[in-house]
Amino acid sequence: MTSQVDQVDPSGQERGSADAKEVKRLDRVIIRFAGDSGDGMQLTGDRFTSETASFGNDLSTLPNFPAEIRAPAGTLPGVSSFQVHFADHDILTPGDAPNVLVAMNPAALKANIADVPRGAEIIVNTDEFGGRAMLKVGYDSNPLEDGSLEGYSVHQVPLTTLTVEALKGFELTRKEAGRSKNMFALGLLSWMYHRPTEGTEAFLRAKFAKRPEIAEANITAFRAGWNFGETTEDFAVSYEVAPATSAFPAGTYRNISGNLALSYGLIAAAQQSELPLYLGSYPITPASDILHELSRHKNFGIRTFQAEDEIAGIGAALGAAFGGALGVTTTSGPGVALKAETIGLAVSLELPLLIVDIQRGGPSTGLPTKTEQADLLQAMYGRNGEAPVPIVAPATPADCFTAALDAARIALTYRTPVFLLSDGYLANGSEPWRVPEVSELPDLRVSFATGPNHTLEDGNEVFWPYKRDPQTLARPWAIPGTPGLEHRIGGIEKQDGTGNISYSPSNHEFMVRTRQAKVDGIDVPLLEVDDPGADARTLVLGWGSTYGPITAAVRRIRRAGGTVAQAHLRNLNPFPANLGQVLAGYDRVVVPEMNLGQLASLLRARYLVDVESITQVTGLPFKAEQLANAIQDAERGPSDDH
Repeated sequence: MTSQVDQVDPSGQERGSADAKEVKRLDRVIIRFAGDSGDGMQLTGDRFTSETASFGNDLSTLPNFPAEIRAPAGTLPGVSSFQVHFADHDILTPGDAPNVLVAMNPAALKANIADVPRGAEIIVNTDEFGGRAMLKVGYDSNPLEDGSLEGYSVHQVPLTTLTVEALKGFELTRKEAGRSKNMFALGLLSWMYHRPTEGTEAFLRAKFAKRPEIAEANITAFRAGWNFGETTEDFAVSYEVAPATSAFPAGTYRNISGNLALSYGLIAAAQQSELPLYLGSYPITPASDILHELSRHKNFGIRTFQAEDEIAGIGAALGAAFGGALGVTTTSGPGVALKAETIGLAVSLELPLLIVDIQRGGPSTGLPTKTEQADLLQAMYGRNGEAPVPIVAPATPADCFTAALDAARIALTYRTPVFLLSDGYLANGSEPWRVPEVSELPDLRVSFATGPNHTLEDGNEVFWPYKRDPQTLARPWAIPGTPGLEHRIGGIEKQDGTGNISYSPSNHEFMVRTRQAKVDGIDVPLLEVDDPGADARTLVLGWGSTYGPITAAVRRIRRAGGTVAQAHLRNLNPFPANLGQVLAGYDRVVVPEMNLGQLASLLRARYLVDVESITQVTGLPFKAEQLANAIQDAERGPSDDH
């Protein structure tokens, strides 16, 4: 569908429809910005995303960047990219393949061209396509001239030269001016897709408030890119993607990343429980953003402690929990391994503690900036002895907010450490989030012990620190220093009720089984199954961040006439009470996960179901088409192969 519309440039001047270019209306677009890690691709993508969110599109993003602070320039390992998928309807993933690739140099083109389908648009910065830069990434000839890009719509734009020319009125060297080429590219893409511009200009003025000349230079480059799109003949068409008005219930929305949503969820949990929040943490990718964010909110009673190591961080958080705070520690897989002993201590002490694990590729240092779901078994069993810990896993970036509240509910109600398993894909990705009303948030207030809770045979009233609530099996939470409530804590086994040290075999067995029963008895929602016709033979079961790719894949299969059911686990320990019944109701159960089959192993062991795994450990999320094909292959089964 095409139309002619009036254009308004970033300076606010309206251009008449007679001069306007053709406008095509699309229902969705996938754009990938790619360049060196110093080219500002993450900032460019973030600003385009923010303006897209303010415009009202549904969106999903995939930042992808190297682990090095400044990776070698012009090399394939140094390429940083940011993909944004936006639409006029409900979407669930960052998209399988970009419709537009912005390549700032030969390395960016070579690293990403395999993902770009024929017919897509490629915008290349021709200034960087010199012989040395191309040889560095293995190009024997110039791909812009040798015909290898035939079938693509290639726009050769000297981004650096145009940016330097636009900024010649500023007292900047060519190198300094060239750094704004990402803003030129952002302006060009903003023109192409009719994105708002006011927010980006306000952002730049705020970001460079102490250096207003740099702010104005970036704004000038941004406007130059916008005007270039309007005036050049190379871009004869611009595109409109209408707001996704039908995709969202009424409410106030904002764009939010998983780590930011999780941070807000922790703050909300502290407010709803009327407890101070104490974060004991050691910086580690991709969890550090939570420490950074929480440190900004001292006005909400948030205390953050950047410890000297992982063990000190969780030790401080557990100490804060003993003192009556909502204790939190944040980390990733390597840090969980170091925290294991203290997590076991928290199980023994039976105190509320949130362990936030933002999973990344492993083992060891592994892939710090890439995603994976390979810490599930570590969260389940990675401690000495029988040390059960509840596990909650968010499904989307926005869901991290609700998952944090749920994890806090479990920790506070049942007096137990709780794992919150997010991952790098959710942490760095973003989507629209409806800001909830305070009245919609759960009441998480707790009652501390205030006096004796047990009467001895001689009639004396005493405080028993391990006398349990008969429904939750939680022990009382006594603030240190409360008169008459002095009690012993530590890692040595305690006697039921009194809390005295005990080496009794029967008491140890009772305490081990009681701690397990407490976790097994946690109230979690029943598993909901999406099976529209109630006639599917195959169930696709996921957990955590696979929700978006699985749902997108299931939609593809159904549109093609297939019948498949879908369910998604938020609570991984304990499992929902009806999970066994759900699994037994299908001929095939397929479990996609970004590991080598950890959830599948748990399901096979617990429910004796022949679960079929679809696994991937590339450091990237599943693609919907790839997953749909794999699900259909599993649905057909080996007997159907010809």
